Amino acid sequence: MPGSLGVNRVVVVDDHVLFAEVLEAALRIDGYDVTRLDLEDRNMQTPQLLHRIRAHVPDVVLLDLELGRGGDATALVHPLTQAGAAVVIVTASSDRLRWGECLRQGARAVFPKSTSLESIRETLRLIALGSPLPGRAEREQLVAAHLHERDRRQEIRSRLDRLSCREREVLGHLMSGRPVREIASLSFVSEATIREQVKSILSKLTVTSQLAAVSLAYESDWQRPLAVHR
Repeated sequence: MPGSLGVNRVVVVDDHVLFAEVLEAALRIDGYDVTRLDLEDRNMQTPQLLHRIRAHVPDVVLLDLELGRGGDATALVHPLTQAGAAVVIVTASSDRLRWGECLRQGARAVFPKSTSLESIRETLRLIALGSPLPGRAEREQLVAAHLHERDRRQEIRSRLDRLSCREREVLGHLMSGRPVREIASLSFVSEATIREQVKSILSKLTVTSQLAAVSLAYESDWQRPLAVHR
């Protein structure tokens, strides 16, 4: 029985009701004390959701990453593990960099929703036994890939931070698909001035084309200045 192994209380956090109900029913048959969290509250934010999960004092949390109105659940992983819960991600997200982030935050395992129910059951059993989970090498690769991408984005951000206020505005216009002539007209300066500013942007970002500069900005989730949104 699960309780005899030290794992009994399981909380299922998933906005796909049918999937969550199947997990709940299967684990109840196995003898677990299962709570399926209701995610219908439109006003529920991450702190409220975290409070509701922790109120059940779970041994294991089966957590989806995309929670509809509840948003991105990645931020829940670390506080839940700090509270003593073993977090197992069961998600439809195929973003392996995101998987790596969850593992780095303390998740014990990540499963796509296409995985077998038996794999989840076996994972819970191994967690209860305190045994190592299979796939350690793959988990390490996922974490390493996440850290590499995080460092790469930080380096891009450091380059973007070198831009002057005016250069940021010009880059924001380029992201909106505006040509130099239109940017010059909107900024009340000559096209030659805008070209010089574009040249400076490319130099600071160490790229050779406007397209590459725009791509870097999008890759790093850089937010264009408010003055450009018009």
